Amino acid sequence: MRYLVLVSHGTFAPGLHNALTMLAGSEREDILSTSLENGMSGDVFSENFKKLTDRITSEDEVILMGDIIGGSPLTMAMNVLGENNLLDKTRVLGGMNLPMALNGVLLKDDEEMELDMIISSIITEARQTVKEFVLETKADEDDI
Repeated sequence: MRYLVLVSHGTFAPGLHNALTMLAGSEREDILSTSLENGMSGDVFSENFKKLTDRITSEDEVILMGDIIGGSPLTMAMNVLGENNLLDKTRVLGGMNLPMALNGVLLKDDEEMELDMIISSIITEARQTVKEFVLETKADEDDI
């Protein structure tokens, strides 16, 4: 199985997970999330992450998304996956957002796609979705 695992500071990852259930289905066991909440120790986060990912085996693949590259949730999650010898089947992305996570959910289910190809597609899509939305006003139309 391929898993999408979301980690963050605060409640961002669980909130994003909730949004994904609205768009990709609520009965998905392949989307997991947890967060490092204000005042929580790293040991508690790591223990929560261990429990969350205890079903992942060496036969599975993982797309791990975090809010910040180098942030505590992402580095602690990688440490746990490393302790469980799962890093060789894991790809890690930072700067997660809803389009990126949704693309990950939809693409990871394509068994024909290799994990590296999925990651490349997620990054390409993420770059294309970050842009300024410019609203044209009536005054702009009158100037034409």
